[in-house]
Amino acid sequence: MSSEMDRAQVYLVTGGCGFIGEKIAELLSQQDYIKEVRVFDSGAREEEKFIPATTHVTVMKGDIRDYNLLLAAMQGVHVVIHTAAIVDYRNTVPFWEMKAVNVGEETKYSGEVELPYGKTKAMAEKLVFKANEKKLSNGGKLTTCIIRANTVYGEKAMFLRDLYLFAKARNDVLNYLEPENTERNATYVGNVAWMHVLAARHLQLRPDLLAGQVYYCYDDTPRKGFLVRHQLLSSMDPSIRLGSHIPYWKMWLIIHLCRIIKVLLYPFWKPQPFLNLPLLNTIVTTFSYEETDKAFRHFGYKPLFTWQESKQRTVQWLKAAAGNLSCPHLHKKEN
Repeated sequence: MSSEMDRAQVYLVTGGCGFIGEKIAELLSQQDYIKEVRVFDSGAREEEKFIPATTHVTVMKGDIRDYNLLLAAMQGVHVVIHTAAIVDYRNTVPFWEMKAVNVGEETKYSGEVELPYGKTKAMAEKLVFKANEKKLSNGGKLTTCIIRANTVYGEKAMFLRDLYLFAKARNDVLNYLEPENTERNATYVGNVAWMHVLAARHLQLRPDLLAGQVYYCYDDTPRKGFLVRHQLLSSMDPSIRLGSHIPYWKMWLIIHLCRIIKVLLYPFWKPQPFLNLPLLNTIVTTFSYEETDKAFRHFGYKPLFTWQESKQRTVQWLKAAAGNLSCPHLHKKEN
């Protein structure tokens, strides 16, 4: 591929103003082989800025379900990085709506994933696999690959802010649900974004190697989730103390008790579920892929940020996010 062709690359990032998508767009805007980065997002604002940027960034407001708008956004595009999604682990969004955004209106599903959000992700992956090597109208061939991220943390990870508020409301104690021997890969959002950028580039350069492949995100973040959360929150606020493990049976009883109360009091009381059984089962289950270098071997991936750098960046954001909150229980009453 010549340098002229390289410089003519146009990338589209769906969900480009979201948690992961924004980081991807930011990194893409700094690559000298790209002529334009198009950000397509239902929450996009015209004043959205990606700094520093060495290439042109076009911000487009639109819903992924609007076929005509999406088609217009894709005109002249060489690479699509799809991150648009409704992320809902607590079942507060109807499955049909989440499915329409995350997968498509007409897609059928059969599988064993418990979480509705997880079901939509599995459905979407099947479509991506099916689209690989599909012939295009211009005579070319579509090549696809999948990037799988487990737990992602970093700037704008709202679950960390919510955990902080939760701990402050309980006398600065951060309890946890997973057993202490549970391991789960967590990856900093900047490293997840960097893997997307590298994979997209090398999918063009080495389609015979990357097409149809699945890559798990990884970096050097510790695998004990409750310790990672405590390190992040206590680095931001030293008063946050690590509490104790809440037994599975206790949470199981609370979840079912809340279900019964909800049925009895409906429609007079419609509480938002704070936890559900599929999510609880996910939390307490180890999901840790052993040392892997597949992404490094296939497209030279190395984490852009170390654990210490990732922690520092996340803590800086948490301090700002907590500082902007005006929650009565965070402030002592003055007599």
